[in-house]
Order: sequence, then structure tokens, then C-alpha cells
Amino acid sequence: MKFNFKAQKDNGELVTGERESSDRFALAREMRGEGLTLIAAHPADSLSRHRSWLAGLFKGVHLKEKIVFANNLSSMIGAGLSLSRSLEILTRQTTNKYFQTIISDLLNRVTGGESFSAALSAYTSVFPSVFISMVEAGEESGNLPNSLHIVKEQLSKTYELQRKVRGAMIYPAIIISLMFVVGILMMIFLVPKLASTFADLNVPLPLLTRIFVGISSLMANHYFIFLSALVLLIISFISFLRAPAGQKTLDFILLRLPVIGELDRQVNAAITMRTISSLISSGVGMMETITITARVLQNFYFKQAVNQFVTKIEKGMTLSAMLKEQPKLFPVLVGELTEVGEETGKMAEMLLEGAQFYEEEVDQATKNLATIIEPVIMIVIGTAVGFFVVAMIQPMYALTSAIQ
Repeated sequence: MKFNFKAQKDNGELVTGERESSDRFALAREMRGEGLTLIAAHPADSLSRHRSWLAGLFKGVHLKEKIVFANNLSSMIGAGLSLSRSLEILTRQTTNKYFQTIISDLLNRVTGGESFSAALSAYTSVFPSVFISMVEAGEESGNLPNSLHIVKEQLSKTYELQRKVRGAMIYPAIIISLMFVVGILMMIFLVPKLASTFADLNVPLPLLTRIFVGISSLMANHYFIFLSALVLLIISFISFLRAPAGQKTLDFILLRLPVIGELDRQVNAAITMRTISSLISSGVGMMETITITARVLQNFYFKQAVNQFVTKIEKGMTLSAMLKEQPKLFPVLVGELTEVGEETGKMAEMLLEGAQFYEEEVDQATKNLATIIEPVIMIVIGTAVGFFVVAMIQPMYALTSAIQ
């Protein structure tokens, strides 16, 4: 199999070219024998390159795979295996081909003399900043297994929070989607038949009925235009939400929704406290800790607030004081626990306790959310059905009354 490779000589000179080998590991061994360190290798076959690109585009690396990676790596290094040996084993264990390629390259970089944190820095789109910084702190302290274990705990809690919130949203999303689909089918197939009946009987139609009939006629007679417009609308909406302005708008709305807004604050408070606690306990400096925490947060307003902490820390302001300045974002308990941690010198422990408290609150809130959402959905469905009944059934009753 032919590979396009990039390698480095002992004097630092980079070498690129094409070479045939059975696989990437064999190529790396062959080049080490020649005094070269393999940096990157990709199949020269264009079809293989496209497959590799598609794998990265559509599959990627799931958060759960990163958790397993950190956990297994921590266990193996803690058991006495070398980092390179551990990475080699993980390369064979991983079923995700895209992730397998990344771990293989990490192995090549580490065996080539790079630190593990530097190798991870080449894949910032896969490994979050908190992962890389904790690994770097673990290398400096000589306790990499413990740092990896903390990484695993941090990512696990983030995954659990995301899973619970998404799980609470799945039910209403499915119901609303089905209601939307049923509505479209009724407008395309049922309403035209009723409209035809009204036209044959020359029944005068109310304004609401005429609106429904007009929309139905457009959807039934120009379905291609309707579907194209619908697809374009969905794509535009998704693109808007992914853009900074869309994310800011969505986060603004979420924070102001009843129940959902409080849940959003608790989720972000838990992530903030756990991330800061994990980084501090790993030996990362406060300035870098705040910078990394801001990157981890997803909500625009929380991210903006934490980013501003960096400048205020330089001016000598305490973290607890900064948190208390943001009562609309961070609950009161967050600032109070941080202040106690600053006074006792146990900030990491206090923040961890706070994170665990809010994680339990989120767990309970997501369970309650399902109970609250059900009647809201019933009201929405009832309102939609009511509009349809008034628009389409009322003329039929008027016709029956006229006949009698």
C-alpha cells in the first residue's frame, strides 16, 4: 500500500514523499531504522483519501470514545505500561477507524520524541482544551495516570449532563415533529377533499377556512415548490443557529424560558465548577484555568462572562467576587462556595461539592421536566386541533343547519 508521508530528520529537517508499506506501523518502523521520525502518513490512493475524509466528516470521535480512551490509558499507565505501549494497544482496541488513525499518529509523535500533550495539541478539534491542559499538568507533576483519571471524570460528568438534558428534550421533539408531519399530510390529502365538497355545494367559507384551503391548494398543487421551500427554510434555520448570531439568540431565549432557563443555569454552573476544580487539582494555574473553562462552556453569555474573568484576575479580583457579580447567570451558592474555598484553601474540593450538588439538581429537574412538558404538549395539540375543527368543520355544520 502506498502512503504519502511527512517525516523529520534528527537535525529537524522535514522530508515528504511517497513510499510503499504494509501499514502505517510498518512504515514508521522502517523510517525509524533510517533515522527518520514519521509525523503523518495518508494513503496515496485517492479513493482511500476520500474514505478517510468521509470517515472524519460523518463519524468523528464521540465523547464516550474519548472517555473510554482516557480511562483505559490511565489504567494501563497506572499498571506500569509505558505510554507508547499503551497507545499501541489502544490503537488495536479502537473500532472507530478515524480515531484509530489519530491514536496511531499520537503514537508516532510520542515515539518520535514529542510530549503527549504536544501530540494531543495537533488534534484540538478532537481533544478539548481541558483534556490537553490536564495531560500537560500530569506530565509536569509526574502523575499522568491521575490526571487522565480526572479527565475521564470530567468528560463523564459532562456527557451525563448532556445526555440527561437531551433525553428530556427527545419526547417533546418527537411529538411536535409527528404533529407537524400529520398536519402536512392532512393539508395535502384531507383538506382538498373537504374544499371540493364546499365548492360543489357553493357554501360560503369563513376567512379562517379560506386561509386553510388556500395553503392546502398551494401544498397539493405545487408540492415541489413547497418541499423545496421547506428544505431551504430548515437549512437556513440550522445555519443561523450554528452562526454566532444564531447561537447568541438561542442562548438568550433559553435563559429566559421558564423552567428551561433555570435548568440551563444549573448545567452551566455545574460544568464551570467541575472544570475549574479539575484543572486546579491537576496543578493548572488560575489564569489558564479560567481561559480553558471559557472554551468548555457552550452558552454564549456564560462564555462571555468567564472570559471577562481573565482581565479581572490580573487586577487582583477574587474568583468568588467575580461570580457574585453575575447573579443572573451563576446561582448565589456558586459564589458562596467559591468564597469558602478561597478562605480555607480548599477551593478545588468546595467547587467539586458544588458541581455535584448542581448535577443532582439537573438530574431531578430533567425528571420533573417530563412531567411539566406533557400537559404543555397536550395544550399545543389541542389548540392546533381546535383551529382545524373551527376552520374545516364549522362550514359543514353551517351547511347542515341551512338544509334543515
